[in-house]
Amino acid sequence: MDDLKTLPFDGDKLHEECGVFGVFGHPDAGALTALGLHALQHRGQEAGGIVSFDGAAFHSERHIGLVGDNFTDRSVIDRLPGARAIGHVRYSTHGGAGGQNIQPLFADFSGGGFAIAHNGNLTNALTLQAQLQKRGSIFHSTSDTEVILHLIATSTRSLLVERVVDALKRVEGAHSLVCLSTKKMIGCRDPLGVRPLIVGDLDGAVILASETCALDIIGARFVRDVKPGEMVVVTDDGIESLFPFAPQKSRFCVFEYVYFARPDSSVEGRGVYDVRKRIGSELARERPAVADLVVPVPDSGTPAAIGFAEAAGLPFDLGIIRNHYVGRTFIEPSDAIRHMGVRLKHNANRDVLAGKRVILVDDSIVRGTTSLKIVQMIREAGATEVHMRIASPPTMHSCFYGVDTPEESQLIAHRMSVAAMAEYIKVDSLGFLSIDGLYRALGEAARDGLAPQFCDACFTGAYPTSLTDRDESDNVHPFPKLAEVG
Repeated sequence: MDDLKTLPFDGDKLHEECGVFGVFGHPDAGALTALGLHALQHRGQEAGGIVSFDGAAFHSERHIGLVGDNFTDRSVIDRLPGARAIGHVRYSTHGGAGGQNIQPLFADFSGGGFAIAHNGNLTNALTLQAQLQKRGSIFHSTSDTEVILHLIATSTRSLLVERVVDALKRVEGAHSLVCLSTKKMIGCRDPLGVRPLIVGDLDGAVILASETCALDIIGARFVRDVKPGEMVVVTDDGIESLFPFAPQKSRFCVFEYVYFARPDSSVEGRGVYDVRKRIGSELARERPAVADLVVPVPDSGTPAAIGFAEAAGLPFDLGIIRNHYVGRTFIEPSDAIRHMGVRLKHNANRDVLAGKRVILVDDSIVRGTTSLKIVQMIREAGATEVHMRIASPPTMHSCFYGVDTPEESQLIAHRMSVAAMAEYIKVDSLGFLSIDGLYRALGEAARDGLAPQFCDACFTGAYPTSLTDRDESDNVHPFPKLAEVG
């Protein structure tokens, strides 16, 4: 619909690309997968899909929109029979939200059907696509995930697992995969472990998911993380663990802790909520301000604001109230309504803010447009001073590993100094957490400059893999054609 627009404040946040979920060995696999995807909705709100297998045939439901809008009707779940299913939620990038890009993607190989759901981004997808097209492959989507399908299909290995391994040895970048064949469910993380993937158990059924919150919603038990470079192969005989790739030092995405993961999840052995509170404490020590109260920019800034307030000995209060009933899109009948922008989602709590010196805590600044509007709203509510504190270092570089990031020229921290940013968003002071402060909040003494413990390229520009497609293109964004990533 032409009158359906993206909210202006949504463009000023980094967006995770997707979440994945799988069930093997439960009679309600389709329904459980829908619930799991609902818990992972924060990782992608534009589309979702489920593929199930009933022992004889594969069944697929793929829809644009939220899980709750598409997978709550019993008739939809009834069309996903079987004891095995995998699912995917996604946030699209520049290629649009066309139905051909909704995952899981499915293909009929010579050995039977195969479905794949992908969280991450391949940094050599264009190069591989060109090679595959030269040998006759025909692409039906703009998803880099389809490259993996073609690599599996054209592999000369005989066994399915060997063909998957053969395909993944040719890709660069980040991938956490959940796949389903007629006999197996396969989970795999790239050797750097950039994106999360976990194993759970529900009364003997094996669960694969992006985060532990997806286990909680179905009452499953967390078993362990899939390790970087590990492939788990689930069959009726149990789980087999393989390590078919050359080992590398883990580089898990540090922004999962800052923003992407749900605060009630545990990621790589760390509780996300506790990490965000510690981030706030570090921020208070590094960037203090004389003020009357600490106010979070909801919801992502709330745990860090709590930690900041506790460390600074200042009151914490909800000076901004979020409207949780505003979706990612709304109908814009006029420019006047459109320019209300941020007020559709956030409203100042005037009774809390009037006459106060306020410290605003947010997780990040991307373009700066939302911060400007929020600061203006706080001042109009009567705040005498506004000091903004950001619970991460300045976001100066684009991400090529599964996060929808603007080009560097659109990142305010890439173009401006901190002082210039403070003047642009009209705050009395602006402070960011240092990179070492972020690492300390994660339990590390400091960032290892030569071999960092996490992928922090969006802050430092230290990319852990080759960026083949970007390096071979004049376009800063790596995928001008394969713009839909998993």
